[in-house]
Amino acid sequence: MVLTGNQIDLFEASMPRLKAIAYRLLGSASDAEDAVQDTFLRWQSADVDRIEVPEAWLTKVLTNLCLNQLTSARARRETYVGQWLPEPLLAGDPMLGPADTVEQRESVSFAVLALMERLSPNERVVYVLREAFGYPHRRIAEILDITEAYGQQIFHRAKKHIADGRTRTEIDEAAARRIVDEFLTAATSGRTEPLVRLLTADAVAIGDGGGKVPARTRPFEGAVAVAKFMRSLFTPNQAARNLLGGSAEIHVSYANGLPALVVTVDGRVIGVMCLEITADGIAAFRNQANPDKLERATRQWAATDHGEPALRIN
Repeated sequence: MVLTGNQIDLFEASMPRLKAIAYRLLGSASDAEDAVQDTFLRWQSADVDRIEVPEAWLTKVLTNLCLNQLTSARARRETYVGQWLPEPLLAGDPMLGPADTVEQRESVSFAVLALMERLSPNERVVYVLREAFGYPHRRIAEILDITEAYGQQIFHRAKKHIADGRTRTEIDEAAARRIVDEFLTAATSGRTEPLVRLLTADAVAIGDGGGKVPARTRPFEGAVAVAKFMRSLFTPNQAARNLLGGSAEIHVSYANGLPALVVTVDGRVIGVMCLEITADGIAAFRNQANPDKLERATRQWAATDHGEPALRIN
């Protein structure tokens, strides 16, 4: 079927929302782009004139495509080398979607995206559509072909799983920047004690190298272990330069709604480390170093002005 200009415009107007939904469901910007493209192909072949509510139709098609991907992704995760973390989205990326409420901002954070990996595909869909996009339970039930009551049960179960796995980290930007600056000062001091004071007792550090770059297969756990690792990571030495592939610049930025350290070598993003900051200190470092998951970040980084680096490792 040949789409009219209005029908193409209607789809294009829906694209930002569809991409934001797909990213939250899949944790991958590239997979989200593919899902939205497949949704367009189905829109192109449908009898669009007979679709009464295009937004609902598009959301249902996209959700079903993502459900299929989530099922196959679970099998892929079982053979993934090391820890799996989402593909990071830098500040200003339109795929981040709505960020008006605490729930919307948290739904795209590394912490929650990682926790959503524990949910069933249906739980993940219900949680994302309800918590991040405010879909009524009735519409979610129609999308998943389930009863509204059952959809509500799924939502409460999913929300409990997420709540049990984390503490809210809403913190104002000025305070977050101050803590990040204190962390960089402590990390480059060559001493462990200043770092330990900035961390929660149960702090963790997780890295995703995807088997492409060196990364520990198990997280560092506990303030002392994490502090020692961070001290070694930020202490300039030949081994670090060899690992980085040259002189690196570290910028303080935001990724997935959280304070982040963006590490670049010759303008290429080689790491995005998200910091989970609570009232008690830094609770987690989640570092995405898999080059396959940093292509979008590198493109966006090249297209934006990010100022002087906070730190150089020469």
